[in-house]
Amino acid sequence: MSTSRMSTTQNLNAAASGTFQLGRDLTLNRLGFGAMRITGEGIWGEPKDSNEAKRVLRRAVELGINFIDTANSYGPEVSERLIGETLYPYPKDVVIATKGGLTRQGPNKWAPVGRAEYLRECVEMSLRRLRLERIDLYQLHRIDPRTPVEESLGVLADMQKEGKIRHIGLSEVNVKEIEHAKQFAQVVSVQNKYNLSERSSEDVLNYCEKNQLGFIPWFPVAAGALARPGGPLDAAAKKHEASVAQLSLAWLLHRSPVMLPIPGTSSVSHLEQNVGAASLQLKPEEWAQIEDSAKKAA
Repeated sequence: MSTSRMSTTQNLNAAASGTFQLGRDLTLNRLGFGAMRITGEGIWGEPKDSNEAKRVLRRAVELGINFIDTANSYGPEVSERLIGETLYPYPKDVVIATKGGLTRQGPNKWAPVGRAEYLRECVEMSLRRLRLERIDLYQLHRIDPRTPVEESLGVLADMQKEGKIRHIGLSEVNVKEIEHAKQFAQVVSVQNKYNLSERSSEDVLNYCEKNQLGFIPWFPVAAGALARPGGPLDAAAKKHEASVAQLSLAWLLHRSPVMLPIPGTSSVSHLEQNVGAASLQLKPEEWAQIEDSAKKAA
């Protein structure tokens, strides 16, 4: 029997998604929140409604979300600043993850910079904006092809020893790159694009499962032919009185115990709908039908 939270906010709690031990010492409710969308259009500048953005952050914590993912490049700086202004002092179980290594040149424009001195500045400024003494999870946002990865990860490992970073993660990497990176830092998580209709990182997810690394899927909601109105995922969602987004997130939680979805939004109502996915349960054969539909729609 499926459970939907489309029509009520009673009993909404991200804890229904289960937990994961990040780095073997941080207990996360698996359904988190991605704070990219609390910025302006093109992930550039201030949000249209800063009060609503702050309400989203407060409501996320109220709903049991204790894993919030951001980056210094979101805004840039805007997302981190809003989190610090809104949630500090943080509840003791809330984990703030951030990232560095992407620079901004305008709306929807990004370029990697992985030089040691730049990443050190990124960490120091993120600590200041987030009002933290130590960042629980700091992720290299992209590997810079012009900078040896040992330089980029070396400075993060140094700052870990200094007590300014607790754990280190990677973003948009393949298995070979993870193995190489582990020579220079202890890696606890990987953040790659992944959803029901985009599964090119399947081998990375399998690697994370084998090695107990957290897998953080960005762009977690299925898109394209699979999710279009009247399409197979839309039909399945209606059958279970859910939304396509809810079903997409529930599938991610079903897919792997190391999966840590971080859907983002700038709307409290959309946030509540996303958290409803934590309680959405389908039978194994129903998930199998949906996965079969996804393969046919690919």
